[in-house]
Amino acid sequence: MDPKSLMKQASIRFDIITLFPQIFPGYLGESLLSKSIEQGLVEVYTHDMRDWSEDKHNKVDARPYGGGPGMLIQVQPTVACVEAVRGLVEDPGELILLSPQGQVLKQSVVAELSQARRLILLCGRYEGFDQRVIDILRPREISLGDFVLNGGEVAAMAIVDAVIRLVPGVLGDERSSEEDSFSDEALLEFPHYTRPREYRGLAVPEVLLSGNHQQIAAWRTQQRLQRTAERRSDLLE
Repeated sequence: MDPKSLMKQASIRFDIITLFPQIFPGYLGESLLSKSIEQGLVEVYTHDMRDWSEDKHNKVDARPYGGGPGMLIQVQPTVACVEAVRGLVEDPGELILLSPQGQVLKQSVVAELSQARRLILLCGRYEGFDQRVIDILRPREISLGDFVLNGGEVAAMAIVDAVIRLVPGVLGDERSSEEDSFSDEALLEFPHYTRPREYRGLAVPEVLLSGNHQQIAAWRTQQRLQRTAERRSDLLE
């Protein structure tokens, strides 16, 4: 699809700005995301930041002033790229910078992002961006957690993957997202079972075979509480 076309009726559009767009085709071509794109529920476009470089070799990085290790992504190609991508459609969208210094991604943040019609995901590399990128563009900074990745591409995929689950029509059963771990920011998900009824001496709990939906719901709630207390007691606080 042509990214310069007007915004279609998709529930959400993602524009991913990266130095390595070739990372994404395999991810975009599989599973729920691929089906959602085919159905017109989701639009995803990638943009190579190098295309906006004014350097004759399309160079986008340089050594930091004041010394230090590594390279920084320059302000000129970044700002030019973001401004051009914003202008592709009428909705400028929300700009997200994937950064270990950002707000930690939680389900409440995912739910908030899912309400947007358009998200622009800016992927860093090397030692990060020239500070003037942040000063000029004022992005919302989001982190996957207290660790460092080689670049923002994996984080961008994680945001896309989490957000599309909340887009109406993406999941076959909308209850799937409602019962996920962290869906209510409090409890982990209960254990699931399917065929066969017994395997290597381990049987499916009888309550799940009873047909009594009230008892099943109570069992699942109890399992969520127990699992959360054992694995993530901090959530109960």
